[in-house]
Amino acid sequence: MIIVSDRDHADGPADAPATLVVYGDYECPHTRGVQLALRRVQPRLGGTLRYVYRHFPLREIHPHAQHAAEVAEAANEAGSFWVMHGHLFQHQNALEDADLVRYANEVGIAETRVSDALRSHAHAERVEADVQSGLALGVHGTPTLFINGMRYAGERDAHALETALREASAHSSPA
Repeated sequence: MIIVSDRDHADGPADAPATLVVYGDYECPHTRGVQLALRRVQPRLGGTLRYVYRHFPLREIHPHAQHAAEVAEAANEAGSFWVMHGHLFQHQNALEDADLVRYANEVGIAETRVSDALRSHAHAERVEADVQSGLALGVHGTPTLFINGMRYAGERDAHALETALREASAHSSPA
């Protein structure tokens, strides 16, 4: 069962009739594809969608994903999670530590905050909590999507996601 809490990165109203939880990896091209599709879908769904992002870095095949997730968490401390989230996907092919520190500067976060966080792994535990929650739900790859608590296995283009989210919204029970 998926429970969305205050610790989650959520965009959209808590009482939205459709909640999309994405377990993703900043270095995964398929997660980036879902992110691009969601950027098109979110404005059309407005207040009927709550989008939740959880980290699931595939460390064995994406060597920069862990640090990218930790930088997103450092940005979260500065109130800029979603800005950094978008920036990391926009620059997915350049995620070395020096790039991550530069991105922090580009989005208005002190470079020292990010470099210190990377050096100390200050946010590794938070990232690992997302990974463990994903493993408990049977997540093994990225992106893995859940709509209103149910694993979504359909197409991941904008049209298919919008259709699935509208359908979930129409069939959700009132709070």
